[in-house]
Amino acid sequence: MARMTAPLRLDRGTLVMSAVPACVSDFFTWDARSQNYRARGQAYRAIMETLRAQGLSFKDDAANFAKLELSVARELPPYAHQLGALRAWKEAGRRGTVELPTGAGKTLVAQLALRDTPRSALICVPTLDLLQQWYSGLVAAFPDANIGLLGGGSHDDTPILVSTYDSAAIHAEDLAGKYALLICDECHHLPSDFTRVIAEMSLAPYRLGLSATLKRSDGRERDLDTLLGPVVYSCAPGDLAGTTLADYREVVIKVRLSAGEQARYDGLIGQRNHFLRLNNIKLGSLDGWKQFIMSSGSPQGRAAMLAHREARSLAYGTEGKLRVLEEILANHPNERTIIFTDDNATVYRISREFLIPSITHQTPTKERHGVLERFRDGSYRILTTSRVLNEGVDVPEASVGVMLSGTATEREYIQRLGRILRKAKGKKATLYEVITEGTSEERVSQQRKGQWKPPGAAPTWEDINAPD
Repeated sequence: MARMTAPLRLDRGTLVMSAVPACVSDFFTWDARSQNYRARGQAYRAIMETLRAQGLSFKDDAANFAKLELSVARELPPYAHQLGALRAWKEAGRRGTVELPTGAGKTLVAQLALRDTPRSALICVPTLDLLQQWYSGLVAAFPDANIGLLGGGSHDDTPILVSTYDSAAIHAEDLAGKYALLICDECHHLPSDFTRVIAEMSLAPYRLGLSATLKRSDGRERDLDTLLGPVVYSCAPGDLAGTTLADYREVVIKVRLSAGEQARYDGLIGQRNHFLRLNNIKLGSLDGWKQFIMSSGSPQGRAAMLAHREARSLAYGTEGKLRVLEEILANHPNERTIIFTDDNATVYRISREFLIPSITHQTPTKERHGVLERFRDGSYRILTTSRVLNEGVDVPEASVGVMLSGTATEREYIQRLGRILRKAKGKKATLYEVITEGTSEERVSQQRKGQWKPPGAAPTWEDINAPD
């Protein structure tokens, strides 16, 4: 057997070799400053497999993975889709992404993957709420394991580490060689400029991505194929309705602006579009929105942006929607209900006019926890919220959801649907989508369902979702 004396080392999140065999030269780039060859950490598995396939012997000073002894304290019987996801991931070489609806048990899939791949593991999550939920779930599943936290004031060094994406990105160089299994929950967050270094620097040969829907407005979900692996298993809420998830129905209710509101809306959209045409700005892309936002520094641009926002507020908060909401609540007098809106102003208006507790990103942590606990124990039957409960919060079971504004992207829709789909005996869930007819809000809903074909350069998703 041929012997290669140059060791494989890890330096600042990159793999380093002083001499590179031809079979792996495509992975490496010459670094004149250090007089070494460097490769991204994520290439570790491919490099190792290639060297071994060529019968080359070498010293691996890069990886510092730990083997684990994991005894499972609770054996929750997995559903068929969870076993299918686990099997597909293992058959793909323990690399890939699993797409399951909110409420379908993605966390258990990850625990099963960890059980069957007992190696040091890094689990990344987007929020502090999820950080605590994952930690509690892992401690319950593997009580004898050494599990730590990174983020929210904790900085542990343990063979199983749960971290926020932000903290893992900050410490990506230090974490790179320690963990053989990388699990990314809500993995659509990973491809951003700041957080993608977690996967790029990591040596982890085994990678699992989890999400309810992978789509991003910038199209970077495609990068997950290389960062974590391609989609190996996917199912939609309808595939699990009545079995794993509660049976449900979707109801679309269209309301119209009053004559005065419609005239005002049309005038505002006309004012905005006139400015866009004069400046050759198209809102059908993220770059177009960046141009629009940057142009708002001028008096004309600011007036156009204010017109856009007022038009959006009209579509979201028309009086007709509140009348529909009142009727929906009257038709479900005993059912636990969550009302979703896109903006805080509408949340506070509903809370004030209907005397309903609310949660927004401005709600202090202790107050939010108290509201959710009262919703959980039935003290509160109805809750109104903005986007803050879309993701990363353990929301108590509800059977009615009302999307009153911001019918939104496919991800938001699936996340909100998932809030009412937890299985319960005899449960029949209902999701209402209340849309203002004749506005871009209606087009967004139709686009998501594939029902609307835009004529030419007509407005797209971004029409009512411009960054504030």
